Amino acid sequence: MGHLDGQIAIITGAGTGIGREAALMFADEGATLVLSGRRIEPLNEVVALIEAKGGSAIAKSVDMEDGDAAAALGTWTLAEYGRVDVLVNNAGHSSRVRSIQYVGVEEWESVFKVNVEGVYRLTQSVMGSMVERGEGTVITTSSVAAIRPGLLGGAAYSAAKAASYNMMRGINAELNAKGIRACTVMPAEVDTPILNNRPHNPDAAARATMMMPEDVAAAILLCATLPGRTVIEEIVMSPTQPRDRSLDMAAAAQAGSPDY
Repeated sequence: MGHLDGQIAIITGAGTGIGREAALMFADEGATLVLSGRRIEPLNEVVALIEAKGGSAIAKSVDMEDGDAAAALGTWTLAEYGRVDVLVNNAGHSSRVRSIQYVGVEEWESVFKVNVEGVYRLTQSVMGSMVERGEGTVITTSSVAAIRPGLLGGAAYSAAKAASYNMMRGINAELNAKGIRACTVMPAEVDTPILNNRPHNPDAAARATMMMPEDVAAAILLCATLPGRTVIEEIVMSPTQPRDRSLDMAAAAQAGSPDY
């Protein structure tokens, strides 16, 4: 028996990186999965892997920048399965321009839409059902930038991830007594596709020092599988091996500037 047998879980950003690895781990533990992302092809590949091992998953193409679409994902899942036991808010992206001096309105709003509004709308869409049943777990992949803001993550991303972190803390303050638990996972550098959007794309040597998606996925799984009497409020994760990030910081300071 798996630790998530009989449970319904939504995982956003499930086509690649951390979300993909979390989906595979959740499936191994017996969860029935609703997997979302912008691109359907990677999601279908994950579904095929899960079904090949006897698991159950369905792919839904959803742009989490669209708040109405995010809420509709939760509403659809409740209508289809009658419950959501675990919600993993994993989808997110950063701005290419990092500095508060140069980041534009369009990039800023895009980062907040996916990392804050999308999380809020999807979480709210399933929260009433969780409260009615007296149990439910919400896990949000934030970032160490939420508590250590700076150029590496960027002004928009740091602020947005801090907002989602505080959203989870607010859920615990309000709803722990009703059986709801909220967990925030805050990783530092992870070798995922989000790195490709940085002003300086880390090379293979730099990426070799980083955490891997499955490392963070394992933390997400832990938050979901501990008994309901226990809530992991937050996990901060960092690579063991430090690296020289001076090139990254220099590029981040200049991206979007008139001289860039």
